[in-house]
Amino acid sequence: MQRLTLALPGNEDFARRLAQTYGGDVGRIETRRFPDGESYVRLHGEPTGQIVDLICTLTHPDPQFLLLVFAADAARELGAREVNLVAPYLAYMRQDKRFHDGESVTSRSFARMVSSTFDKLLTVDPHLHRYPTLSALYTIPTTTLHAAPLLADWIAEHVEKPLIVGPDEESEQWAGSIASRIGAPHVVLRKTRHGDRSVDIEVPDLSVWRDRTPVLVDDIASSGRTLAIAAHKLAEQGMRKPECVVVHALFAEDAWTLLTPLFARITSTDTVPHPSNRIGLASLIAGALSSGQTDPRT
Repeated sequence: MQRLTLALPGNEDFARRLAQTYGGDVGRIETRRFPDGESYVRLHGEPTGQIVDLICTLTHPDPQFLLLVFAADAARELGAREVNLVAPYLAYMRQDKRFHDGESVTSRSFARMVSSTFDKLLTVDPHLHRYPTLSALYTIPTTTLHAAPLLADWIAEHVEKPLIVGPDEESEQWAGSIASRIGAPHVVLRKTRHGDRSVDIEVPDLSVWRDRTPVLVDDIASSGRTLAIAAHKLAEQGMRKPECVVVHALFAEDAWTLLTPLFARITSTDTVPHPSNRIGLASLIAGALSSGQTDPRT
């Protein structure tokens, strides 16, 4: 079955790597802004009769999503058999409950918009905290891929005697699965959050592991505050300068500047373009697209 890969601006390199892996055609999406602020979208490629994969990692979802809607509608009107969203990083997953009166539960709102626009959704390690699966939130078929095995293999190859460290309880699944795959010990720290930028972290006694290199692993590096505090706590216990390995390299605002002095090296996958990208996921995603892999419905 023929596929056409179309990338929103800023996602072209990833789309090319993806198409090279599974052999599909690569088109182009032309966008520009009119003087009144409205958007112009034009597809360069032939979607007729093809499965169209729109590639966009949603690091800036508010301006990106309307362009995706316009591109998806154009592809359908031009005869696409199927229009899918490939979002290596999926936004609007962290507001998964109403924490204060009057708040919008944006994860549900965003899921409704995506589900009404696309036939399928593929992403890597979405922030599933209060949702058991993406299919509990999205009404279209979803494909959830996991980068932990690739992170584990990279750590095994590049870090001598690693100690896998999860910076908070939510990272237990990461730390445990990575450590198990490479036969390394792991610990999980305890985090208490007081706001978007204020956290406390408790670290157990790590003296028995001082001959090992701590490797902090997590799904998202955004503000960087949790990772920074964890690195300071490890230093206070006399541990070696840690490594940091994450899936989604958001590094919002000053996070990159904050974190780089604290770690021997920071490594990420290429779900979000960033200088720290060292782990490629094009083969993982291409394999799932080619096989038609989808999540079980809940």
